[in-house]
Amino acid sequence: MSQRITILKIRKDNKPNINEELQWLGSSLGLFNLRDRDSSCFRLFITLVKSSKHNEPVSSDEIARRLNLTRGTVVHHLHKLMDAGIVVKEKEGYILREGNIERLIEQIHRDMEDVFREMEKVAKEIDEDLG
Repeated sequence: MSQRITILKIRKDNKPNINEELQWLGSSLGLFNLRDRDSSCFRLFITLVKSSKHNEPVSSDEIARRLNLTRGTVVHHLHKLMDAGIVVKEKEGYILREGNIERLIEQIHRDMEDVFREMEKVAKEIDEDLG
């Protein structure tokens, strides 16, 4: 299984607005981009955050209905969030990988550490092979 971990260093404004905090967090994870003019990925992310707080998976059809988006758009963004290791698919639908955002970020941090450990191991082996 491959997982895309993207981290962008984005200046954070000191604003207490929770939507701006969530936007910053998602943007820092490379989830949202300028091509998403109607913020559909951000809105989908918020829907998943809310449903995860209650440990309630939500189907792609339900997300599409709630957000007034096509199912194709929803599935596209869900795949992007799954590729990033943020969302998992369950029988009943989709849910954040962790029940709260802090634990989600901790898990992503551990994923990154695992990737860097493996890269360091391979780099050492390459250096040894090259003499």
